[in-house]
Amino acid sequence: MPILEMRVPSPGESISEVEIAEWLVKDGDYVEKDQAIAEVDSDKATLELPAEASGTITLKAEEGDAVAVGDVVCLIDTSAEPPAKKETPKAAVSNDPVTEIKEEVKPESKKVEAPAPAPKAETQSSHATGTASPAAAKMMRESNVSSSQIRGTGKEGRILKQDVLAAMAAGFDTSAVAGWGGSREKSSKRMSLLRRKVAERLVSVKNEMAMLTTFNEVDMKPIMDIRAKYKQNFRDFHDVNLGFMSFFTKAVTEALHLFPAVNGQIDGDQMVLHEYADIGIAVSSPKGLMVPVIRNAEVMSLAEIEKDIKRLAVKARDGKITPDEMAGGTFTITNGGVFGSMMSTPIINPPQSAILGMHNIVERPVAIDGKVEIRPMMYIALSYDHRIIDGSESVSFLVKVKEMLENPEKMLFGGKDPVEVLLGL
Repeated sequence: MPILEMRVPSPGESISEVEIAEWLVKDGDYVEKDQAIAEVDSDKATLELPAEASGTITLKAEEGDAVAVGDVVCLIDTSAEPPAKKETPKAAVSNDPVTEIKEEVKPESKKVEAPAPAPKAETQSSHATGTASPAAAKMMRESNVSSSQIRGTGKEGRILKQDVLAAMAAGFDTSAVAGWGGSREKSSKRMSLLRRKVAERLVSVKNEMAMLTTFNEVDMKPIMDIRAKYKQNFRDFHDVNLGFMSFFTKAVTEALHLFPAVNGQIDGDQMVLHEYADIGIAVSSPKGLMVPVIRNAEVMSLAEIEKDIKRLAVKARDGKITPDEMAGGTFTITNGGVFGSMMSTPIINPPQSAILGMHNIVERPVAIDGKVEIRPMMYIALSYDHRIIDGSESVSFLVKVKEMLENPEKMLFGGKDPVEVLLGL
């Protein structure tokens, strides 16, 4: 009997162990080649494990198990035949293909439509007596739906994927789930390997770095005016939206060129300075915060930056980003403003020495040429490691970023005034 041993592949350099986050199939299931059979957590990312062949699968590890790279996690019997399709009995009932099939379709359609008019309250109160299938559990988790809101139609009350879809289509009784329910129940959930590693790194940053934060504010009107004027042409020409992040990335790279220590790292008793800017962009994903890296952002145009941000953000949110795409950044930008944050002190992403925090844009009265005007203002924050970056450098860096953002044309001329460039000054 040909048995294929599936071993844990290496997710990336320096990763020696992963954790089985979730099996997407059950023991004894028939799987197709390249079908996703499991999600595995490393200390950097969550990855899908595809089947290396078609056949019947035997699981050799449990969810939550830590397994070394190269260990066997399942067996696939490649000699197994695929299960017969369920549509075969329909053909057997019919002697007259025209008459019998028409009669068969009518009751079938009624069965499909039957759950739709069911009262919402019944869906809410009908608790599933069995567990959820892997596909249903994943959908429930992503949609923030509990098993108490689903009526399972599978064997022994098992919740199937179509049960979740039917319940979501019918809608939920919000009066039963909105607010606190008054119960004294509590639940416990094991932290993923990724979350545990993030927690460990964040604590080490607070303990090992002399971290300080300096603040400033930016008048966003010049950039907002440019976006309003050119966003449609930009999208038509480059096939990508013109966002704020590309302006911030470009401003940061210009400022890093003037203040290289902010782009540096400490390695033992050495100070490592980078002659390039690999900018990490923090993005939110279903698995938590991830920081994909834009390589050599200092030589990229706004359109190239926007395209790379979009590509990496989509991969991060779909759980398809690789550890290599999140390694090696020299500086990080995080945007808490998309969640409504007015001001925060972002935590440095080690071994980097600084991180820039963006916040929400709020119209505030400010003094412009001796007059009070309402302007769209944003607070920005730079957290930095005081062991390698002096206070004067951090403040000057942030002032330069502010200057670039409030005078976007300077980004096109290497931080110089366009008139000075024209005059050769």
